[in-house]
Amino acid sequence: MLKVFLVEDEAIIRRGIKNNIPWEKEGFEFAGEASDGELAYPMIKKIKPDIVITDIKMPFMDGLELASIIRKEMPNTKIIILSGYNEFDYAKRAISIGVTDYQLKPISSDKLLETVKRVGEIIREEQAQKKLLEEYKRENQENLELDKAKLFYALADNSLSTAEILEWGRQLGLDLTASFYTVILLKIISSSVGNTYQEHLVEMESKVEEFLEHQECIYYFKRWGEGWFLLVRSEDEDEFSDLIQGLKEYLDSLFAHDKKESLRYFGGIGNTVQRLGDVRQSFLSANRLFAARFFMEPNQIITADELHRIEASQKENEDLKDINISNMDRKLLEDFLKVGDVEEAGPFLDTYFEKIGVGSYSSLMFRQYLMVDMFFCVSKFLEGLDSGAQELMDKFGDVEEIKMRIHSTEQMVQYMKELFTAAMKLRDSLSQDKYSRLLEEAQKYVKQNYSSNEISLNMVASHVGISPSYFSTIFRQEIGSTFTEYLTEIRMEKARELLRCTSKKTAEIAYDVGYKDAHYFSYIFKKTQGLTPKDYRGERKEG
Repeated sequence: MLKVFLVEDEAIIRRGIKNNIPWEKEGFEFAGEASDGELAYPMIKKIKPDIVITDIKMPFMDGLELASIIRKEMPNTKIIILSGYNEFDYAKRAISIGVTDYQLKPISSDKLLETVKRVGEIIREEQAQKKLLEEYKRENQENLELDKAKLFYALADNSLSTAEILEWGRQLGLDLTASFYTVILLKIISSSVGNTYQEHLVEMESKVEEFLEHQECIYYFKRWGEGWFLLVRSEDEDEFSDLIQGLKEYLDSLFAHDKKESLRYFGGIGNTVQRLGDVRQSFLSANRLFAARFFMEPNQIITADELHRIEASQKENEDLKDINISNMDRKLLEDFLKVGDVEEAGPFLDTYFEKIGVGSYSSLMFRQYLMVDMFFCVSKFLEGLDSGAQELMDKFGDVEEIKMRIHSTEQMVQYMKELFTAAMKLRDSLSQDKYSRLLEEAQKYVKQNYSSNEISLNMVASHVGISPSYFSTIFRQEIGSTFTEYLTEIRMEKARELLRCTSKKTAEIAYDVGYKDAHYFSYIFKKTQGLTPKDYRGERKEG
């Protein structure tokens, strides 16, 4: 029921309005009353009525003053003014404040009820529209996440001006102003290789995102693949420390209570910067630390200082002049080739070479041994790919090129970075081909099941066996629209057909194309087609 609050200084009129109108029978709750604006205001703040009926002339605080305060603090509350003064100035002031209706005294109970019911219809219509808009936003959350990811990539690339970034953020509802900015790369790590669908992983990611949603100073952005970019905004070092400590404590608690014990997390904290234009620096430092997840224990978020301390402690008893073959780990290289990101190749190999030991590179023999070992590791990895491997190996297996590169440590490192990057790009391109077939299956599934109101991105991702975030990314890249846009277009196409070729009611058509709420179906139809279902059908008949 809609709640009504009455403000009237004359007790007889107040009792008459309260007792002579069957409020509940008419769908309203008489929620409270007061004799003047000053007494009414705190009660209205507490009760939060939908409609306030108020006299104008009252002691202490008049009706127009009260109406002005209510409009500022509770803009959704509708106000009906009752006035014994038929003066244009009062009406003009009431209109400027934004009251919904203005009635002259004396007014009969029937006339007042008619006014309240009319205002009630306005409120219900606004509530219905708000509900439809919220549902539309929820369905289009995928679009918002992709736009947010694009915004972060623009920040990380420093490809836009500060003014452009701030405006883009404002359009997405993000306030990007702060004294300090820090990038964190965070990922939930599964023992399963690749982007296969795992219900437990999806559940844990949802819990982490729910936590992040409530962190005012942390914006999270989906990575195009797996995990998140976190942009932490802070005003001083203490605030930043508290935010990171809170994040760590939540993650530790979440994963400590994970009964399946199949998932871990890892994060890298970049350098803190003071300008939006320098966020790229924070991202690059975070990316280098994030690549250390292949070398370090999981369930931690590390800073550069922490990584340096760990590396220093590992080198305390190490003779850098000796060849440290024990730190050469082919399985580590193979795992990175399988699941690492292309942009991580450089930071990963820098860390890998550091762990072997700088002094080891002074030996030409060792550089030869290292290059051959890593070359054959990549070769073995490429053997498992469907095509393109031989062409790549011919390019990087040129003996003269290797001889030239092997005489310089810098050249050797650069060569290995180029080799790993090329191998991983080939991996990704072949994966795209494989996923193109899966997308065909996904489209087929949507066309067969669009009439179910339960169908969702998660459901279709599960059907084709890949993670929802990765499915969302490749779907947009390959199909050219988001999953939600694609599903909506399939439904609208069928709806247009039913409107043209059948006499079914709008509610029936809504149900047939997957909408359990006919009002929401009509809202989406008009938003996407430019006219209501009724107008569309009428236009076709006239044609």
